[in-house]
Amino acid sequence: MAELQIFEEITDGIRVQVTPVYLDEQSDPEESRHVWAYQVRLENLGKSPVQLITRRWRITDANGRAHEIIGDGVVGETPIMHPGDDYEYSSGTPLNTSSGFMTGIFQMLHASGHRFVVQVPTFALDIPDSRGAVH
Repeated sequence: MAELQIFEEITDGIRVQVTPVYLDEQSDPEESRHVWAYQVRLENLGKSPVQLITRRWRITDANGRAHEIIGDGVVGETPIMHPGDDYEYSSGTPLNTSSGFMTGIFQMLHASGHRFVVQVPTFALDIPDSRGAVH
């Protein structure tokens, strides 16, 4: 099994960690369908509560084709994180190439009413080494 890679970024006291995983059982390379899941962990390292309001993802395949996903919250939620709290969720994305990358931002609301942007680390979507795999 391939070693999991964790991508991390800290912006204004909010740590974002992303761990992508290739989903072999949902992928069909012969049909140019490659699927990844990704686990996102946010941690409030600051001294005040914050709420995740919106998200924006930019997904780019190996051919340079990109598309954006913009919306409220994540997985139907707009979590509030008090100092020291963390919040985790999982999602996924398909690509028609065997590699690509994602990057994004979360718009957060500080307890004071101030909105700010938290950077999501750019993370690789690479098919794991398939040597020895039986297809």
